[in-house]
Amino acid sequence: MTCDKTILIINPGSTSTKVGIFAAGEMRINVSVKHPDEEIRKFPTIWDQYDYRKDAILGVLRDNKLSMEEIDAIACRGGNVRPLPGGIYRICPKMIADMKSGVYGAHPINVGGLVAFDLGEQYGIPVLTADPPMTDELCTSARYSGIPQIARQSSFHALNQKATARKIAAGLGKDYHDVNLIVVHLGGGISVGAHRKGRIIDVNNALDGDGSFSPERAGSLPAGDLVKMCFSGDYTKEQMLKLLTGGGGLYAYLGTTNAIEIEKRIAAGDEKAAEVYEAMAYQVAKEIGACTTVLEGEIDAIALTGSLVYSKVLLDSLKKKISFIAPLYLIPGENEMEALADAAMRYLNNEEELSVY
Repeated sequence: MTCDKTILIINPGSTSTKVGIFAAGEMRINVSVKHPDEEIRKFPTIWDQYDYRKDAILGVLRDNKLSMEEIDAIACRGGNVRPLPGGIYRICPKMIADMKSGVYGAHPINVGGLVAFDLGEQYGIPVLTADPPMTDELCTSARYSGIPQIARQSSFHALNQKATARKIAAGLGKDYHDVNLIVVHLGGGISVGAHRKGRIIDVNNALDGDGSFSPERAGSLPAGDLVKMCFSGDYTKEQMLKLLTGGGGLYAYLGTTNAIEIEKRIAAGDEKAAEVYEAMAYQVAKEIGACTTVLEGEIDAIALTGSLVYSKVLLDSLKKKISFIAPLYLIPGENEMEALADAAMRYLNNEEELSVY
């Protein structure tokens, strides 16, 4: 895929703003501007970070002697928007309003979307996003939880999952819409998606719902015991939510989310670290096994992606458990910047039409 356009890529996180320039078919600039905790904590809300984040983005352009007049399109990682099918979307006032409402969550990525939108308006540049975290293509059966008051939600690493699936399909000499894949994102959160003919028909809620426990998330829990904890009087609502997201998983058991540190502890003979790490691999493998039933055994490949793919201990354990299912492919790293560039190129090359928000 070629493209002679210059694309500005924006991907804000909690403690950094990643800024990229994609031009002439390659990532020319890929910078992560770090935001010290003492600076971020000065802002009462994420929206108060607007000028701070905008200055970081424009600062990268200045440092590389680029101007906004040289940019042909802006691609920004999707924010907290309403559930919608995967695809490429133009960031529009309605999307901005939904992010500002806070109904679908609050994250610095929403501020990045507003900065991107405003820059696009100022310079007459199309502003795009692709496969936001609330991408929802679940089949009907996947939405049932067991009680009518709760429906299962789709909230996961959609951008990297979709990008990884397209890479695997291309490597197989097929179109994404012609294959069945199981894609596993292994990062701070872990998502396992069943991709059937271009749609993710089942995936765990990797934000604060279900699935395997991960470096910082609790995953699925025994429901009765969870209810008892909530009403024990020992924990506030905020403390319980922190246990689910941010304070659960590897962190809760071992006091760290750092896989390198955990592997060193295992190598030094730490039996508890080895046991917990193996339990995480065990649960991930169970999720993958569940997806084989969803796809009725027709699976072209399994893909593992995310930062934990660099963990040999985790990979060795997973390979023993899942290699018999289908060919296994490894695409390490988050790959979000590349995925956004790829989406923008598909739009600019008229290979994929914009979806309507």
